[in-house]
Formats: sequence, C-alpha cells, structure tokens
Amino acid sequence: MSKQPKPAPASVRRPVVVLGVTGSIAAYKAADLCSQLVKAGCEVRVVMTADAQKFITPLPFKTLSRHAVVTDLYDEEEGWQPTHIRLADEADLLLIAPATANCIAKLAHGHADDALTCIALALNPKAKLLIAPAMNGKMWLHAATQENVRTLQQRGARFIGPEEGMLSCGYEGLGRLWDVAGIVAEALKLLK
Repeated sequence: MSKQPKPAPASVRRPVVVLGVTGSIAAYKAADLCSQLVKAGCEVRVVMTADAQKFITPLPFKTLSRHAVVTDLYDEEEGWQPTHIRLADEADLLLIAPATANCIAKLAHGHADDALTCIALALNPKAKLLIAPAMNGKMWLHAATQENVRTLQQRGARFIGPEEGMLSCGYEGLGRLWDVAGIVAEALKLLK
C-alpha cells in the first residue's frame, strides 16, 4: 500500500500557480505538468481555453489539482468576486503551457476575451509570467510572433522553449513544447 502524501500544515501558504492551457496538441502534456507542480507543493489552479478543450477535457486537471477548472470567463465559484479577478490576485505565477501563437498575440496586444487572457491582464504586479510556447515552426519563427515575444519579454514575461524535434503537423523543427520536467524546474525557480 502506498503512503498518502501528508497535507501541508494550515499555517504554511503554498505558492499558487495558475496554469493556463491553450489549444495545442501539447495540451495533454499540461496534465503531467499540473501533477508535477502539485507534487512539488504548489496549489495549482487550471484555466483552459475553449480550444484547449478540443484536445483534453477538464476532468484530468480537476482530479490532479483538486480544484474546479475554469473553462469560461463567467465560471463563478462561491463568493462575490469574479473568479478571474480572484485568481489574478492570488497567483504567484501564471504559467501558460502550452502557449499558442494566438495566445501570445493576445497577451502582447492586451486582448482579454476569455478567462485566461483576462487573468493575464489583471495579474497582480508581484506575480511572475512564464510562457511555454508550442506551435508549428513556421508560426513560431514568423516575424509577428517574434515581435509579440519581444514585447512580452520587455514587460517581464519569461519564455521557456520551444525546442526542436518532430512536430505533430508532420514538420521537423523548432516548435515543440519544452520538456515538462524543465518547465516545472523553471516554474519552481521563479517561485523562490
């Protein structure tokens, strides 16, 4: 029989990671990312875009994080404060993995048309932003995407990846989601 992990004492505040999952085939890897962050002692709150839900359902994230998954801007939990504002206030780290070209463009231009981009725009100033891109290599290397990345970096966002390899679209090149263990290590480093 395996030992159950002991819950953290009530007086110890666990770092809050808001994990944004966008519409990429790499979305399934975000479940492992969620699991590893929870095992590392983080409280993980998952926010999925509508496109992410085409690749993976909210159920694995709900089970792994032990929290309801935000799938819509108007998802409300108990209390009066809008969920996206509460999560933006509570977050120590907003980790977007995988991050599509569309999401990166929205973040760079301040678009807030779903729960994830609203959280990003309302993010408390002490929170860190870590973005792990995953997309077709031509999309990643496109001048518009690279300009959006530079814009976000100038505002303090950190990027990890993408890495080279075989892409789901059949091409080989730069665009794969960074290794999950590497993303977790970078996230934990930013939380210290």
